[in-house]
Formats: sequence, structure tokens, C-alpha cells
Amino acid sequence: MAAWPWRTIRIVAAGTALCTALVWGGLKWPLELTGFGSAAETLLQGAGSKNPVIPMHQFQPFIELLKLVVATLVGLLVTAIHQPHSRERPHSMEQAQTLLCVSGAMMMVIIGDSVARAFGIAGAFSIIRFKTPVDDPKDVTILFLLMGLGMSAGLGAFAVTGLGTAFLCVTLLGLDQMSTQRARVMSVEVLADGRVFPTTHVEGVLARNEVVFEPREISTADDVTVKYVTWLDARISLEELSAQLMAEGAGVKSVTWEHPKRERG
Repeated sequence: MAAWPWRTIRIVAAGTALCTALVWGGLKWPLELTGFGSAAETLLQGAGSKNPVIPMHQFQPFIELLKLVVATLVGLLVTAIHQPHSRERPHSMEQAQTLLCVSGAMMMVIIGDSVARAFGIAGAFSIIRFKTPVDDPKDVTILFLLMGLGMSAGLGAFAVTGLGTAFLCVTLLGLDQMSTQRARVMSVEVLADGRVFPTTHVEGVLARNEVVFEPREISTADDVTVKYVTWLDARISLEELSAQLMAEGAGVKSVTWEHPKRERG
């Protein structure tokens, strides 16, 4: 009997709750979330005067903090759905997705309605040079989308942020289901911690992760080593798979992954 995908269930539940709360809050307090609820009333009441005094909302600093929190949650949700496709992808890329969403919100909070601030931030960003290459075009596109969602959160347009986040997450899940990605072929060498190889544990972990495997070589020296050829989904993290194989008390000393060598004809 297959185990329940609890991680997926948690992500879907959290994403649904977050997007629903954002849409509900954005529709219920559209002006208050921008920080100009009382300011709008002052403008309407003082429409006849030339220079009406626009007061700052009493909860303005906390509203701006809420925008940054929302941007962080949106970044974490999208990052949880858009998983790395290979172990070579740096973990900093996942963190950058969340931080970029927060930076978009921060920029809009700082800029407000000031054109001078907008030009100042644009000048500051022109000095920064990003030298980390992004190989996957999908990653670059998601970075731009996260920047846009962060900017909408910074503006206080929570309804737009919630609907945009829900649309992006559903689109990512749909694209993953529609993609016809080929299985990744990897060779894995499992070194047992002793003279008895934990075959049941190793092959059980591979089977639970839907990895097709075939034992190829067995070496019996001080410790037993078995080499498998595996066919696995490219989205599976090899680090997580190795951690499951090397669980405490499992009897596995080390796990080594490598691409199989091509035979020359």
C-alpha cells in the first residue's frame, strides 16, 4: 500500500489557505492594506481645500511589515512547488527565489508614490552585478514572476497577489504533469556497514521512491559493496534519497552516485 503524499498535502493545504486569506483580506480592506484608508477619507472631506493634510495611517509601519511577511510566504510557497530538477542546482537558488519576492515588496514599500525614490532604487540596482548563471529558462521566468508577485504585495494589492500566486502554482503543477521528461539514468554504489548487505532496506527505499533499479556488481572485501543501475525521475533529489538509504541503523555506510560510463562500440 502506497504511503500518503503528506508533503504534497501540506503544501496544497497551506497554499489554499494563504491564497484564500490574501484574496479575502484584499477585497475586505482594499484601502487599509495600501496604508491610505484614512487618507482617502481626508481627501474626500477636504476636496474643496487646496492643500488637504493627508495623515499617515496609524498602523502604517505594521502594514508595511505585513506586506513583507506576505511576500515571504508567497516566495516560500512557489519555491516549495518549483523543486530543483537536479542535485547540481545550488541551494542558494531556492533561497534567491524567496528573497527576490521579498525584495520586490521592499522596493514598492520604499518607493511609495515618490518618483525620486524610484529613480534612486533603479540607480542602485544598476551598480549590482549578478554573476551566478541560471541555466534553466524556467528558473529565470519564475524569478521574474516572483518579483511581480512581491511588487503586488508591496503595493498592498493582496487580492491580486493571492490570485496571481494561486494561478502560478496551478500552472506549475499542470506543466509538471504535462511534461514528458525522460528518466535519469544513474549508477549508485552502496557500501554496507559490515559483512551483511541490507538488501531489503536498500531496495525498499528505491521502490518507495519509484526508482527502477537493477543490481550489477557485488564486491565482498572488508565490507560488502553493491552497485546498482537506476532509472529515476529527474526531479528526485539524490541527496534526500541518499539520506534515506543511510538512515540510522540501516546498515549503510556510504552512498555514491555517478553517471554510468558509456560503452564504446
